[in-house]
This record gives sequence, C-alpha cells and structure tokens, in this order.
Amino acid sequence: MFFRNLTLFRFPEGIDQRFKKLDEQLAEHELRPCGPLELQTRGWVSPYGRGEELFSIEHGGAALMALGGEDKLLPTAVINQHIAEKVEELEKQRGRPVGARERRKLKDDALTELLPRALARPSRLAGYVDIANGWVVVDTSSRKAAEGFVSALRNALGSFPATSLEPEESPRALMTEWMIEGKLPAGFALGDECELKDPADNGAIVRCRRQDLGADEMREHLTSGKQVTQLALTFEERMRFVLDETLTVRKFKLLDIAVEQLDKGDRDSAKAELDARFVLLSGEVARLLAAIETTFGVHRPQSL
Repeated sequence: MFFRNLTLFRFPEGIDQRFKKLDEQLAEHELRPCGPLELQTRGWVSPYGRGEELFSIEHGGAALMALGGEDKLLPTAVINQHIAEKVEELEKQRGRPVGARERRKLKDDALTELLPRALARPSRLAGYVDIANGWVVVDTSSRKAAEGFVSALRNALGSFPATSLEPEESPRALMTEWMIEGKLPAGFALGDECELKDPADNGAIVRCRRQDLGADEMREHLTSGKQVTQLALTFEERMRFVLDETLTVRKFKLLDIAVEQLDKGDRDSAKAELDARFVLLSGEVARLLAAIETTFGVHRPQSL
C-alpha cells in the first residue's frame, strides 16, 4: 500500500476531538450495495480489506481510511439501442413518428428497466488525515474524486472544515524560476519531466519526458515566455514525483533508500504489512508536506 498520487487539503487546529470516535463514525456510513434503481453508492470500507471490522487505521497521529464505491455499468450504447427498439416498435404500431417528449419518457423507462440488471463495478479510494499537522491526503490526481472523499468524511464526522490549498507563492512562478536559474530549495532536485505552457489564450504547450531540464533548449522555451505547470522533482533522494501548479503530487514513488527499512521487520500477516507500509508512507509524506508548506506558503487555516 503506497499512494501513487497525493491530492491535498488542509484543516485548522482545534478539531482533534472530532476524530476520537472516527472508526465508529465511519462504520455508521458503511458502503452498501447499489439498489435496483441506483447508479452508484459510496461508503466506507475497511482499509484491511473485505470482512474486516476496523474502518480506520491510526498510527502516529495519522488515520488511514478507504472510501468504497459501486457504480452500475450501463453503457450509453445499450440505452440507445433499447430506446431505438422501443421507438421502432411504437412507430410500426401507430404509423407515425415518436415525438421528442415521448422519447424522453422512453429513456426514463429504459433506465428503470435496465438498471436492475446492470452489473456493479466496485472501487476503493484510499486517503488519510494527518491530525497533528492538519493535512488530508487522498490517493488520486482527480480533484473531483478527492473532493468526493472529503465530502464523505465530512458527512461521517458531521462537519469537517477541510479546504483546498491556498498558497501564498504561485507554484507556476516558483517552478519556472527554479528551471530558469537551476536553483531549488533545500532537499529538492530536478527530475526529467515537465510541462510548459504559454500563458496566452490557446498558447503553445510543451511536454517533455526523459529530458535534461537544465539544457539550453529548455531555458529557451522559458525565456520566450512559457511557464512551468508540471515539474518532475526528487526530494531528499527519498522520493520522486511530478508537482503541478495546483500542488497536486502525481506519479509519487518512494525510492529504495526510503523503503529498504521495510525489509528489516518480521511481519507475519497482511495486516502487519499494511500497518508498516502506512507508518512509512505517512512519515515520509509528512517530510514532503512540511517542505511544501514552507516553500509555497501553504499555511494551516486559522483555528475555529
């Protein structure tokens, strides 16, 4: 269990008590199967997997959770084919075309008829709260999915004032400066991937992979006015990732020097292995988040 993406939120001090009964609160909003006429459902599941009772795993002031989901698979082509068959049947019976209003009703009828027979696709979205430092970390690069996770957590807790990041320093401006000058904050080093955009409407976009980002050709793009919107970085030689202008961390990977300590433990169960990986992940990410907070001015919101 290592996250591949980190979408980040912050919450203020003074709400620690809301997490005292986190496991019970999540259990009250457990995932249930889709009903016959439901397109999707969301609810909490155990991070340990099916059949386990715990809905959160807490170590060192961080609590891991998993938001489960079921989505009915009902392709538009199937719905359209069903409607077309009904339209053809009615037009043969009546000898006249079916109107727009009746077509809309046929679509509603199609959903009612087809949904109970549709297969449901399961999903899981992991995330955790760093209670001491006021971070929510969700394992996705999709803003919509991450907001759905926070919304479900807010629903379980009753209220939860987590908000998107509001950096004082422009990530786009800072990352552009790093590439132009070749000077990065302590701990950070350039990787080999980036995305550059011309800020003008419909401006050019340059995407590079396996590229020396310090090369003259890259600086030429920047001096001509393009700005960095995604930048591959390493941090303290312990992790690598791509940071974008919203401070979403993509393609996150812990490097060997960070994960080698996992081999030193003697764990005899899948639960113990997950616990060890979460302790490692949350500890390493905490180092990165502290650097992001300082570098970009992503301060914790004021206490309630």
